[in-house]
Amino acid sequence: MSDDEVRVPTGVGMTAIGVAAIRAHESRRDDRLFDDPLATRFLAAAGWTAPTAAEIEPRRARWRMLLVASIPIRTRFLDDYLRAATDAGCRQVVLLGAGLDTRAYRLAWPDGTRLFEVDLPDMVGFKNAVLSDVTPSCDRVPVIADLTDDWPTALKTAGFDPTAPTAWVAEGLLVYLTEEQNESLLTDIAALSVPGSHLALTSLDPGRLDAIRERHADGPTHSVVRLWRSSAPEDPVAWLARYGWRATAYDPAERAASYGRPNLFDAFENPPSSRGLVSAVRI
Repeated sequence: MSDDEVRVPTGVGMTAIGVAAIRAHESRRDDRLFDDPLATRFLAAAGWTAPTAAEIEPRRARWRMLLVASIPIRTRFLDDYLRAATDAGCRQVVLLGAGLDTRAYRLAWPDGTRLFEVDLPDMVGFKNAVLSDVTPSCDRVPVIADLTDDWPTALKTAGFDPTAPTAWVAEGLLVYLTEEQNESLLTDIAALSVPGSHLALTSLDPGRLDAIRERHADGPTHSVVRLWRSSAPEDPVAWLARYGWRATAYDPAERAASYGRPNLFDAFENPPSSRGLVSAVRI
């Protein structure tokens, strides 16, 4: 694979490389919560190397430890959500801001599942190039679109059926959009969702967002935090109810304990929001 075939994403896209690194790390654990054998491909293509302990400033080390702890929990939560949603009859799946998600390849999907991955051109191009020789386990449809623009038209043009029950995922996405853009996103999702559709998202509440911004305002992790534009509303269940969803919020610490990792976040000053994982059904 030549250099001109693979263009590494920049800006927000580089955060997806970091997530892939954490998923690759989790996949090497004996007690792993999931297995993502393709994650290392993205790291190799991006020329990514793990920093040594000596290279990590203490605040950055704590930040990295929190991400290494929390991202596998949300990944497992959403894996389980998608299995349940397809078992409930959703054969149409949409990953919004899909990044380097490999669920189209690593999960066992029911026959007839069609999975749409919506993201920007550089991310879609990078992922397609890196995985060009790998066959997905469902009908994977990449969709090039900006989620702050008319992405529903691009989705429907790619073959999305707005009359079919859909399982939606917005993982690690909302924090990169403004409050107005998140409201617009929820409006568009609702307009495309028939009753019986499912939705899952990850949420960061306003208090934790403010605390993280203050703590990392001048540190080495500022390059990531400065990309964060807003939080979800403090009550994500009430927020989704306004758009016609019956939602349930889950505490990542409780989910971690149920996966065999109790007390995972006890040592962190700013642990994940107690309502940081959300799933919902369209009513």
